[in-house]
Amino acid sequence: MEMHAEVDGSGVPLAVLLKRELCNQKVEKPDILFGEANKSKKGEDFTLLMDKCHRSPGAGAGGENTGDDDTISVFAIFDGHNGSAAAIYTRENLINNVLAAIPPNLTSEEWTAALPRALVAGFVKTDKEFQTKAARSGTTVTFVIIDGWVVTVASVGDSRCILESAEGTVYFLSADHRLDANEEEVERVTASGGEVGRINIAGGAGIGPLRCWPGGLCLSRSIGDIDVGEFIVPVPHVKQVKLSNAGGRLVIASDGVWDALRFQEALNYTRGLPAEAAANRIVKEAVTSKGLRDDTTCIVVDILPPEKLSPPLKRPGKGGIIALFRRRPSDEMSEDQMDRGCLEPDVVEEIYEEGSAMLARRLNINYPAGNMFKLHDCAVCQLEMKPGEGISVHGNMPKHSRVDPWGGPFLCSSCQVKKEAMEGKLHSRNYQSAVQPVPK
Repeated sequence: MEMHAEVDGSGVPLAVLLKRELCNQKVEKPDILFGEANKSKKGEDFTLLMDKCHRSPGAGAGGENTGDDDTISVFAIFDGHNGSAAAIYTRENLINNVLAAIPPNLTSEEWTAALPRALVAGFVKTDKEFQTKAARSGTTVTFVIIDGWVVTVASVGDSRCILESAEGTVYFLSADHRLDANEEEVERVTASGGEVGRINIAGGAGIGPLRCWPGGLCLSRSIGDIDVGEFIVPVPHVKQVKLSNAGGRLVIASDGVWDALRFQEALNYTRGLPAEAAANRIVKEAVTSKGLRDDTTCIVVDILPPEKLSPPLKRPGKGGIIALFRRRPSDEMSEDQMDRGCLEPDVVEEIYEEGSAMLARRLNINYPAGNMFKLHDCAVCQLEMKPGEGISVHGNMPKHSRVDPWGGPFLCSSCQVKKEAMEGKLHSRNYQSAVQPVPK
């Protein structure tokens, strides 16, 4: 007697329907495994490793169990220069400044949507507060927040973060703010009143990398660097992606690694290794390649399906670095995919990306202000202001703009001064520098 699979009225096998129903249940959070390694030359690299951090500052401080659903994972590298004060201060204060900028009682989707704006506010607030210390050091920051399968990366400077999906495709999640590598940043710095050029010795040809003057910094964005100029801004590039439930591996490293190893080369060294061993191997190979010329730091984070406590497998023939993202298809999964246990296609979905240095653009509200943000709090430092005291970030927008300046967000007077300085509208220093001009 011939047997047939039981089907419903639409001709879909019942087994597939049951698997679809299971797939529609709540997706479990991934397991997070991580490791770090460091070889120190100057003692200016610092890391932050928090596999379980509560969304609200101070939550769980009394020892109560608020549940895993309330936790995120945070990993960061701070590569200091001209001393370690900026890196240490940022390590100790940035996460609280970011979380304090997110209102309580948001849904998971609202929290994810609010995070990019909160990262901008947190970076700028941390920079503003550190500069009151009158210390002259600065730091790069690559700041990674993992919330379930969503990865959000905020970065200033040149400490890079890359993601390798379970199938072996590599994605850039951070920006490179070295002036040699970023023409848009060169244009922004010069438009804001800074000078960009190479070191000029006795009127000869410029030597070395492009630098900002005054100060001679090779980067266009950082936290700190009070002696360089307001055009060196702390506004981060932010990228937010969602992984499939096949997972992936993050590699976060300072320039001591990336000046020695290519991205794919670094990943190849980690094949089959757990996170901590992978981080150690990358640092070892970087130092072997170029010598210990700089602090060399690496964090490896594996985002794995629950209970799969090993690095994600790479399917052959799927390598290659890409900077653009494939968007998740809206079609339902095929029957074959269902039969393979409801595993999502290995597609990294881009949710958000923005790199503008303009606060008016970065602090814009995508949701009603009354639902997500306190209208009369400063959008950067969260200072509570009386109605009418705040200054709209859109106050200088053209008259034909569709943005309503009365709808906020608003800045306090000191954060408005910071905003204008970063945009080149205030020049607190007159300076002269001997530089080789960038060719027009």
